[in-house]
Amino acid sequence: MLRDTLTRTIEVLGRAVGVAGKVDAAARDMGALAIGEAAGPTDTPKAGRIDVAAEHARAQAQRASLSLVVVGHVDAGKSTLMGHLLYALGQVSERTVRRFEREAEQLGKGSFAYAWVLDETAEERARGVTMDVATSSFATAHRQFTLLDAPGHRDFVPNMISGASRADAAVLVVDAAPGAFEAGFDGGGQTREHAQLVRALGVRQVVVAVNKLDAVDWSAARYAEVTGRLRAFLQGCGFARDDVRFVPVGGLGGTNLARRADRGSALAAWYRDGDEPGPSLAELLDTLAAPARAVDAAFRLAAADVFRSGSGVSVGGRVVQGSVQAGDAVAVVPGGARGVVRAVTAAAAAHDWAAAGDDVVVLVQGVDALQVPAGAVLCAPARPVAAVSSFEAQIAVFDAASPITNGFPVLVHVQSASVAGSVRRIVETFDARTGAVARRRPRLIRRGATARVEIAVDAPLCLELFADVRELGRVTLRRGGETVAAGIVTRLGL
Repeated sequence: MLRDTLTRTIEVLGRAVGVAGKVDAAARDMGALAIGEAAGPTDTPKAGRIDVAAEHARAQAQRASLSLVVVGHVDAGKSTLMGHLLYALGQVSERTVRRFEREAEQLGKGSFAYAWVLDETAEERARGVTMDVATSSFATAHRQFTLLDAPGHRDFVPNMISGASRADAAVLVVDAAPGAFEAGFDGGGQTREHAQLVRALGVRQVVVAVNKLDAVDWSAARYAEVTGRLRAFLQGCGFARDDVRFVPVGGLGGTNLARRADRGSALAAWYRDGDEPGPSLAELLDTLAAPARAVDAAFRLAAADVFRSGSGVSVGGRVVQGSVQAGDAVAVVPGGARGVVRAVTAAAAAHDWAAAGDDVVVLVQGVDALQVPAGAVLCAPARPVAAVSSFEAQIAVFDAASPITNGFPVLVHVQSASVAGSVRRIVETFDARTGAVARRRPRLIRRGATARVEIAVDAPLCLELFADVRELGRVTLRRGGETVAAGIVTRLGL
């Protein structure tokens, strides 16, 4: 779905290239730069550069920006809910929604019209299942959001991880219909795994949208049952109580999404804010805190997708730290290819710059698409990210089907990268109560335990120490279609 966004930005990028004199100058300086060769004089900062730190501070003061991932069990109504919210906030036209309704009816999927706002591919619409991460944007009174609608089916958890790794906050959508919540929470569904993953990937704030309450006649008892079970579970995942918010919604009907429920409605009878109906989903999202951004640090952009364009390659992803602007030289890790940024876009609009926390597409000249695999990192040539074949991590083991032992094969996920590897050595395990070392060089790690391990990977992986760059210092370990552990990087290149 990010690929669809990239496609829509190519025309914008084309218009942006050459508009500023400094961009053309950068291209001329670059000359006939061969793929993989040093960028030479383009490594030197250009005159007349934008003070990104100052511009970023001004923009954040006007409306703070966050990336928001939407997660939850398959068929909880995530895409319908967020598509309807986008429509209610004016991001999608009435004409578009009516067209989707007609087309969905023709396929016998009349209730999927709002989901089609985000589910854009023919296969997703035919199957009625989100498969990739859909991207969009919207604004509330005080916040500007990049929306990442993640797939809920267990077959697409790697794509969900890619989306969640780019998020500052999450909306966890649960289905309140009889038996549906239990299927997602108790029956091996994705509600539990998604909640564990978003927290392990660094998300601290979550809004739980209790959806489809209209199926139980807006029952206050059912809402209390669902929220009670989830509150305890989310705190067990590591979410602070004050960072978890709950909101009752009806995604298909649009109840309590962009505006509060009607005063005389069944929901407003018990969901109250003093004398008024309780806050809407949009109001709760507007209270989310924007995290501090490392705008002055060395530039890092974690690539999520790559798209060839006429004058270079378009790379979409999240700026992890630092900033970038037209004319900047960048290096691709792993591989070492170098190029020059010719244009920057966000939400399909041209921008002069991007900074830490922004989801953007950058047009890079001098680099081929084959040199920028998903999971690669664009960085400042003078301060490149490390690409390692082994590292040490402190991990927490989830509900793994079998204990982790030396040689245990895993798939290692970092941002959008996914590399096969193995747990080479278990260094030590920790006492759950005190955090002290419980045993050195144990034979195995059981579910629920915390341990320090050495991991080897089959291909170079872009990593940073968690203490230095948190977004590139978190790893998720999966095996056989399940998430077995997650942790933080403590040493590189063993």
